[in-house]
Amino acid sequence: MGKVTGFKEYTREVPQRRPVEERVNDFLEVYRPFAEEKVRSQAARCMDCGIPFCHTGCPVNNIIPDWNDLAYRDHWREAIRVLHSTNNFPEFTGRICPAPCEAACVLGINEPPVTIKVIEKTIVERAWNEGWIQPEPPTARTEKRVAVVGSGPAGLAAAQQLNRAGHWVTVFEKADRIGGLLRYGIPDFKMEKNVIDRRLEQMAAEGVRFQTKAHSGGDIPAADLRKEFDAILLAGGAENPRDLKVPGRDLKGIHFAMDFLPQQNKRIAGDDVPDQILATGKHVVIIGGGDTGADCLGTCHRQKAKSVTQFEIMPMPPAERATTTPWPLWPRLRDWAVGTASFSGENGEVKKLHAVRVGAPPKFEPMAGTEFTLDAELVLLALGFTGPVKPGMVEQFGLELDTRGNVATKANYMSSVPGIFAAGDMRRGQSLVVWAIAEGRLAAKAVDEYLIGKSHLQ
Repeated sequence: MGKVTGFKEYTREVPQRRPVEERVNDFLEVYRPFAEEKVRSQAARCMDCGIPFCHTGCPVNNIIPDWNDLAYRDHWREAIRVLHSTNNFPEFTGRICPAPCEAACVLGINEPPVTIKVIEKTIVERAWNEGWIQPEPPTARTEKRVAVVGSGPAGLAAAQQLNRAGHWVTVFEKADRIGGLLRYGIPDFKMEKNVIDRRLEQMAAEGVRFQTKAHSGGDIPAADLRKEFDAILLAGGAENPRDLKVPGRDLKGIHFAMDFLPQQNKRIAGDDVPDQILATGKHVVIIGGGDTGADCLGTCHRQKAKSVTQFEIMPMPPAERATTTPWPLWPRLRDWAVGTASFSGENGEVKKLHAVRVGAPPKFEPMAGTEFTLDAELVLLALGFTGPVKPGMVEQFGLELDTRGNVATKANYMSSVPGIFAAGDMRRGQSLVVWAIAEGRLAAKAVDEYLIGKSHLQ
């Protein structure tokens, strides 16, 4: 719990961002280092709250008060052991998780909450620097073979868990590198890719096998996977983008966000990207105010766009936590009530976006007299996703879908086809990296039970 009176003695502090004029000129991570002494003081703020709601606020049920106390007491090696007991990849969540645990922190009722995310990142980075994170291969093998389709956080978490349970695990990834959206969706300024690579080296040393450029349901028929493996876990994400059906949508220069973002990541990795979609010198409009839209915004600034405008159809919420999301729920803090009416252009290329202010959801009715037009030479659609792509493995396996178009599963994560499981965004719809890790761990436990009748996985 940290120091008994720490929450009275210390105020909340977080790492500073690098200056804007510096960070818009590179793709390095945004935050400056945070002194370990300050981290220990922040851990001291974790109070003896009786019922730590941070546990339930965290999808992976991190044992937060325990490792806060260990960090405060300078017991970092024990802290990483506790942290790893519930989270395979705290270096991912410590960078890119929006920290629902902090929204649920009891101290947050009337004071700024504990800086849980910063403490988590510091623990795992200290562990990497000290060499405490080493391969943990299983002591015995079951000779059961498991295919994990998709190498995002859900697939990687499941693969590591199942391998440590003694099964032979192969991860299939259709892209040229492992990592899924961690690799090609999240910009480097949020998480540099060496963070992924060092964890993949650990997993490979533990015995996990990786196959890239291996499109399950494409060049690898689903039937072949069924013949070769005792169980299959689908963790291919929710990759089907939501489109915008308005006049002018077919003009050149209008792209889905996930056609734009991966290209920049590839450039940073040293790849030659022909016909790249670039914001450089253009008037850019981003439609969508979520995480993907924010990633587009940061990337466009770094590509030196002439101007960037971002729209969100939802109305502006209150600046502070609303009564509709009381503690310990996640506070909703977004903007803006703008709807796109149409696009227009010249010579087949987009030049203008025509928009209107809209009313409250769910109707979003246009408000008369609020129409306006913007220059738009590049439009990025960051409107979310409607579920997994259906052609390919979903159709080839003949999987049932739920009412939202995701792969339907039972309580044990098994799909409508025995021996085929699903986890992460493919099962629950687009969500957070921390939810994907949680899903991967739970699905791994279910697969383990299916294969050998019991499981010691947590």
